[in-house]
Amino acid sequence: MALNLTWLTFLPLLTAGIVLLIPSRNKGLIKFISVVGTVITFIMATGLARMYMEAEANPEAATGISRSADVMLREVYIPAATNGLSDELRAKVEAVVPKTTEEYKALEAQEGAIAALETDLGAEGFKAWGEATELTLALDAEQATTLRFVELVPWLKPFNINYFMAVDGLSMPLVWLTALLGVLCLVYSWTIDKGTKAYFVLFLFLETGLIGVFCALDFFLFYVFWEVVLLPMYFLIGIWGGPNRIYAAIKFFIYTLVGSVLMLLAMLVMYFWYEPHTFNMLTLMQLGPEIPLNAQLWLFMGIFIAFAIKVPIFPFHTWLPDAHVEAPTAVSVVLAGVLLKMGGYGLFRIAYPMLNDAATHQGIVYMVAILGVINIVYGAFCALAQTDFKKLVAYSSVSHMGYVLLGMAAMSYTGVNGAVLQMFTHGISSAMLFLVVGVIYDRAHHRDLNDFGGIATQMPWYTGIATVGFFASLGLPGLCGFISEALTFVGAWDGEGLINSDGYTGSSIDSQWMVWVSLLGVVLGAAYILWTIQRVYLGKLQDKYKNFKDVSLRELIALVPLGVLCIVVGVFPQWFILDHIQPSLKVMTDMIRSALPVVGAGG
Repeated sequence: MALNLTWLTFLPLLTAGIVLLIPSRNKGLIKFISVVGTVITFIMATGLARMYMEAEANPEAATGISRSADVMLREVYIPAATNGLSDELRAKVEAVVPKTTEEYKALEAQEGAIAALETDLGAEGFKAWGEATELTLALDAEQATTLRFVELVPWLKPFNINYFMAVDGLSMPLVWLTALLGVLCLVYSWTIDKGTKAYFVLFLFLETGLIGVFCALDFFLFYVFWEVVLLPMYFLIGIWGGPNRIYAAIKFFIYTLVGSVLMLLAMLVMYFWYEPHTFNMLTLMQLGPEIPLNAQLWLFMGIFIAFAIKVPIFPFHTWLPDAHVEAPTAVSVVLAGVLLKMGGYGLFRIAYPMLNDAATHQGIVYMVAILGVINIVYGAFCALAQTDFKKLVAYSSVSHMGYVLLGMAAMSYTGVNGAVLQMFTHGISSAMLFLVVGVIYDRAHHRDLNDFGGIATQMPWYTGIATVGFFASLGLPGLCGFISEALTFVGAWDGEGLINSDGYTGSSIDSQWMVWVSLLGVVLGAAYILWTIQRVYLGKLQDKYKNFKDVSLRELIALVPLGVLCIVVGVFPQWFILDHIQPSLKVMTDMIRSALPVVGAGG
């Protein structure tokens, strides 16, 4: 079995292990090896992304590792579940393994049927039956048709916990973005001289956790990677951060830990709800509708809060400005560019497909849509009020992640495409803006917007590059932020989804007023960005800034790729990303919308 995703995920960790063996005094070698490790990781991610796009363009021609998960489950993993049994017992087990989810549910509905199977097959046979049944249910999940690079190995067999990894159109762009930012952040961090070895090791450890979150398809494995991200981020902020770094790090840790506990409780309830007990995400998607609506609502809220803290969603957002302000520049970049996307990704991957009855409940739809509107407008107002350059960019992230919620609540094809694209484009533009702040902070040693002015005359190259990032964040047509926001608004307005729906009953709400209110966020975004450009780059240059040097080669290497992406994604969104994510997102959207009663279908 090719372990492409395993190599991609753990190569940064392997690099960190090598760095640990290098004496601390060899700082140059530590930095060089760390950057090389991230470069190789990025090359691997780019290769897998290219292979994924080719397989999506021509699924019938996909072979080897690029075959879809349903093919791999049917041809490789389900037959392997009965390996090691005697021929007689194997035939007996295979004869009673349900062929479809409906067949399994019918068996489960028969009182004592599963207990009778356990008696008839014996301990060994029943365990094999459970493994094969779990994978059969996973095979039946529509999302299995869009997952590729599948790796499935038993991990903790007594508890039916597997090392299950794969990617689709939802996760592949985020994996690639994580690998890219890993390179750029470590290049930018070349000047770190305090605790160099620890800093680079923690950053590489963080990259492994982030990639693992986007690849894991076993809920337990997902949770492990989720927690792995917490510790290095805590130390990176708490040791290398600003004057209030301890407060910011502890606040980040507590918020995230509370969310993790809620997610753990919901995960365990779902694990014990079914027989066979399973953490397989695809299987849980198939069995989720069995949970009564009232229980689903409680589970959904627990998982939602866990992911809402990461997005972050109002009112769980207050840790973010403190963390950004105190974090080193490169840590802020990965925090805004990737870490926040873990929340949106978790909602799309776990909360909505596994608990779709709760997700399509009218109260939940209202809640998510309104929270999205609040995030957009409230975050923009807060950004407008800031005088700290970094805190302004931090609050702009709160505002921009609100578009993800609005598209998510709409659950129309256009809205979901806009929401997922917004996660990717915001990862580019916000990462670029935090680098822009870092460049000027390294020279001025302050972030007071009212104390700058005229920087454009002293640093023209820096100003030109920064302008691309600012206008991409603003949503200027032709840059990456525009198309994602436009798709989100269209998706929330067009009446195809859960909000303002004509074809479905039970969850229809009028969304057009939400779109009108959310447009205020666009206006406010233009206001705080243009005002920032005016205060920092235009006007008269103060004498104390006349010795500032323009961007260095190191800073150019970190900034230019993101600026190019802002333009390329803005001009060619269909070619660069939309064509490749749409099949996966359509399957996911259909799975969630299947919980809605269709008008004219009875009932």
